[in-house]
Amino acid sequence: MNYAANFRTFIASDQPWVADGGLETDLIFSYGLDLPHFASFHVFDTTEGRATLARYYDRYIDIARRAGTGFVLDTATWRSGAYWPDIVGRSLAGIEAATREAVRFAHATRARHSDVPMVINGAVGPAGDGYAPDRLYTPDAAEAVHAHQIGWMADEGIEMVSAVTMTHPGEAIGIVRSAQGNGLPVVVSFTTETDGRLPNGQSVADAIAETDAATGGAPVFYMINCAHPDHFAGVLAGGWVSRIGGIRANASRMSHAELNEAEELDAGNPEEFGHLYGALFRKLPQLRVMGGCCGTDHRHIEQVCLACKVAA
Repeated sequence: MNYAANFRTFIASDQPWVADGGLETDLIFSYGLDLPHFASFHVFDTTEGRATLARYYDRYIDIARRAGTGFVLDTATWRSGAYWPDIVGRSLAGIEAATREAVRFAHATRARHSDVPMVINGAVGPAGDGYAPDRLYTPDAAEAVHAHQIGWMADEGIEMVSAVTMTHPGEAIGIVRSAQGNGLPVVVSFTTETDGRLPNGQSVADAIAETDAATGGAPVFYMINCAHPDHFAGVLAGGWVSRIGGIRANASRMSHAELNEAEELDAGNPEEFGHLYGALFRKLPQLRVMGGCCGTDHRHIEQVCLACKVAA
C-alpha cells in the first residue's frame, strides 16, 4: 500500500502538527514502566506494556484533536537498530521483530483515531550515545549501520524517517542516504549543548549546511531536539533558520552531562515551556512539528498548543 498521501497532507498543512513528548521518560516516570537501556521497544514484550503505550499515544492524539491539527506518530524504535543487540541483550532477529511490531502498532493506533490526520514517522536514534558521541561515523559507516532498521520499517509502511538526537553530520548523512534508498522522505534533528552547538562543537547552521551539501538538500527539513529552548534559541538567526521545521525540546535546563547523572526527573515548568515555544514559533516561519523530548509530558504539549495558537 502506498501511504505517501499521508505525508503530503502533513507537509501541505497550513499549521504545525503536534508530536508527543519524551516517550521514554514519560513511560518510565509517569507510567512506571521499566525500559532497560532507555529502549522503548521493550513495551511490546508484555500485554501491560502494549496497553500502556496505547494510552500514551491516545493522550497526545487527543491533544492534537482538541488543537484542530494533525499528529506526527513516532514509532517506538529509538534504540531498535543493528547497533544495539549486544547492548540490550537481544538477537538481531529479536530487534527486527520489535521494530516491525512498533510500526504495526503505530498503524493500529492510527486506525483507532481515523478522525485525526496522522503521519507515521520512523524514529531513528544515534548508533551510540546521543548526548556525547562515543564515535563519529563517516556517512558510509552510518548508512551501513542504519540500513537494517530503516529497511524493516519501510517494509512495514512508515511514511517518513526522522533521524533524531544527531550529534554530528556524518551519521545524519548516512541515515539520509538510507532513507533515500528506501524511497522515504527524511528529516534530520540535531541536538545541542547549553551553548547552542552540537556535541562535536559544530554550529547548527554549519551542520545543516554540511548535511545539505552532501545530500543535495535531501532532508525535507531539520529539527532540534533533546535540548532546552534556552540552550539554542539564541543561535536561531539568519537565513538558515528557514530549514528548521520542528522543535522537540527538553523540559530541563540541565546540561546533557547533568541529565546523565540525575536520579530524578526534572520536568521543569510546563506553562513556561509553552511560552518559550510561543517565542520560537514567531522566530521559525517554517515550523512543521511541535513536540517534546526528555522530561516532557502531555502537560507541556498542551501548553505549547495554547501558546502557539496565541502566538499565531
